[in-house]
Amino acid sequence: MSRKEKILKNSAKPKLTEFDELLKLESNYCSWGDTVHYSEKLNIFDSAEGVYLYDKKGTEYLDLQMWYSAVNFGYKNPRLNEALKKQIDKLPQLACQYLHEEKIKLAAKIAKRVEMTFEEKGRIHFNVGGAAAVEDSLKLVRSHTGKNLMFAFMGGYHGRTLGASAITSSYRYREKFGHFSDRAMFIPYPYCFRCSYGKKREFCDMYCINQFEKLFETEYHSVLNTKTGKCEFGAFYIEPVQGTGGYIIPPREYFAKLKEILDRYNILLVDDEIQMGFFRTGKLWAIEHFGVVPDIMVLGKALTNGLNPISAIWAKEKLISPKVFGPGSTHSTFSSNPLGTAAGLETMKLIEEEGFAVKVPKKGEYFVSRLRQLRSRYPEIGDVDGLGLALRVEICRKDGYTPNKKLTDTITDIGLSGNLSVGGKKRGLILDVGGYHKNVFTLAPSLYITEKEIDLAVDLFEEALKKGIAAAP
Repeated sequence: MSRKEKILKNSAKPKLTEFDELLKLESNYCSWGDTVHYSEKLNIFDSAEGVYLYDKKGTEYLDLQMWYSAVNFGYKNPRLNEALKKQIDKLPQLACQYLHEEKIKLAAKIAKRVEMTFEEKGRIHFNVGGAAAVEDSLKLVRSHTGKNLMFAFMGGYHGRTLGASAITSSYRYREKFGHFSDRAMFIPYPYCFRCSYGKKREFCDMYCINQFEKLFETEYHSVLNTKTGKCEFGAFYIEPVQGTGGYIIPPREYFAKLKEILDRYNILLVDDEIQMGFFRTGKLWAIEHFGVVPDIMVLGKALTNGLNPISAIWAKEKLISPKVFGPGSTHSTFSSNPLGTAAGLETMKLIEEEGFAVKVPKKGEYFVSRLRQLRSRYPEIGDVDGLGLALRVEICRKDGYTPNKKLTDTITDIGLSGNLSVGGKKRGLILDVGGYHKNVFTLAPSLYITEKEIDLAVDLFEEALKKGIAAAP
């Protein structure tokens, strides 16, 4: 073929659209090691505001996951964005070995709020992401107890760094990375809809926590030297409401009983609030619903509303005082970056003024009531539950119990396609999937969502559900 013929042949090929060009670049140059390619059909988003995302075509998507609960206060929140812009012009960068005003004020504001809630003095240590803060908490536990083994829950998720993976129950996150000698001992979570022991909540007498307590009866259960009274495990890592596990809400009395056992054997309670903190559940910290005081809390995500990220740990004074956790105990270049602390400080001020403790439970109750109406009409919805605006919808086969991952994935893709038409307007719906069988929609809408937007969300979900059921073989 001559050069002229090649030119003519190439010129005859249809030109790729900008969208297709971008997807081609992504396919060739972006790692697929993140979670983007969980979806078969990809979209590219261009802007965001309030509870909505917009793709490059201008299609509106109502977001019911808000960046895994990192954007509790809405996209482009004017107040928080303005605080970030001011900091950019004032002190945008500073090595974290030096002090700046916003860091000090943010740490004090969080620590004082915790002290007011739990009547416990403590300190704050900052990092960047949630998993990094989990790593810092593991250092604290090891420093205090001298132990490197932890308890954690089946279904629990604490991040994908090596240390966090060791206390995250999914073997899938560890399989490719060799042996984890410090892998946690995983205990069944009180998942009453799918009880690990086949019990019913009304009649179980907290069977699951009683089984945990039995581990300490004899040295041959492998956790306790009954002669010395010393336990091999330093801490128990919990999520008050399981996040990736499917927004599972435990019985209210469960954690009080657990804490009693842990205190008996000098085992620390580490509360992972990364996804459920900052009023997701209707309280500043989700653990407040359960009447226990943690020894360590891990914070992240919504602390900056998804803007320049920072995370943090709060720990009791005895665990983190300068005498026991001195300079250089842990460090990260961007840990207390000024942009993040400025956004975090404004977030805490906003929280103090907005009345979320009243507003969020009311919105959550309304949202759950609308979802339960759907459940009464569709046997494929096996379970609906919620605490504040942390909501779960478990998708099943028509028996209302057998997990239906395929239908869940279909509904997710239908929402992401942007071809829903409630109210005569083309829209999409952003959904996140979790659960032990990847059949649970974990809903984490903006705390500012209105009843009208809740109604729209339920209508869009019902349309996607109908289409998904119709598409099933």
